[in-house]
Amino acid sequence: MGRTDRYMLSQLMVLFGFFALVLVSIYWINRAVVLFDTLIGDGQSVAVFLEFSMLSLPAVIGLVLPLASFAAAVQMTNRLSNESELVVMQATGFSPWRLARPVAIFGIAVAILGGVLTNGLIPASAEQLKLREKEISQNMTAKLLKDGVFLHPTRGVTFYIRNIAESGQLEDMFLSDNRDPTRRVTYTAKEAYLTRSDNGPRMVMVDGMTQSLDRETSRLSVTYFEDFVYDVSGFLKDEEGVDPDRDFFSTWDMLTKTTAMAELARDTEGEILEEAHKRLNDPILCLVTALLGFSALLAGGFSRFGSGAYIVLSIFLIIVLMIIQSAVKDPARATPALWWLTYLPSLAGLAMVGVLLSYASGYFRRGPKAEAEA
Repeated sequence: MGRTDRYMLSQLMVLFGFFALVLVSIYWINRAVVLFDTLIGDGQSVAVFLEFSMLSLPAVIGLVLPLASFAAAVQMTNRLSNESELVVMQATGFSPWRLARPVAIFGIAVAILGGVLTNGLIPASAEQLKLREKEISQNMTAKLLKDGVFLHPTRGVTFYIRNIAESGQLEDMFLSDNRDPTRRVTYTAKEAYLTRSDNGPRMVMVDGMTQSLDRETSRLSVTYFEDFVYDVSGFLKDEEGVDPDRDFFSTWDMLTKTTAMAELARDTEGEILEEAHKRLNDPILCLVTALLGFSALLAGGFSRFGSGAYIVLSIFLIIVLMIIQSAVKDPARATPALWWLTYLPSLAGLAMVGVLLSYASGYFRRGPKAEAEA
């Protein structure tokens, strides 16, 4: 690798680190606000919030990698152009294709990082995140300890408490159990406490009343009690693990065991193949966006008015790639044989790069200027 390559590559890496940090921070803060409001509002600790934030971070990083590589390439090329360094490089005999080599090396490095994320870390973190979400949803504290809100911890059950004292005492409790088709039972108590036993969690009600309505005879029975123990373990599911989902499957399994994976996740084969090939295509987009940002500005050449128009052009081309990526998703999922459409955005991007670099080399120009450059 020559000195010029190392110089451009070092500039790209520094800028990529900056833009990746900024973009990840923006996306992560937006998600963290929602997570904080949801988890802390449900009575979870700050440690749980931080755990969920860390588990969602790989997906955020994978999302911003193509944008960060594009921004780094555009910024680096714009700076080299404004300071006439590109002009000097081309004057020493560097063709546009030769100048694109360090950008390609940079794009390949980012693509490798993206491949590790999309095919390894993101599926693993998504599965762990789903598992923790399920554990939280099954947690009794998160389900029952909310004051002033009518809760439905399970189908047919309504639970309400007016206030939770600092000592953990539940004040003015209401519980309606409508799971039995033959009768409906309602419990009210001035005080209640949640306790644990060998057989699961229990609720101890103090100074309350039980109302039992027989649906067949419409007879209402009322019983007053000083204390009563109610089994709330039925509110909590004991299922372990999470339901199979294509987001958790390995890319290799989805490519080699498509039918089995589709049946396991209850998806179509097209959806499984589209997800697998999307994981392979997303890292390639990191390379494509970097080359596209570089070649679009290089095609503009040096101008005393700056490269603003060509920066806008590069952004427009990225938008076109996103439109293509969105357009091919549904056909690829509907028809398994059309899995190759998933790679169409990358192929279109590489074609754009080829055209722009060819234009920068003078292949599409006409006139004395083009002949002189040749």
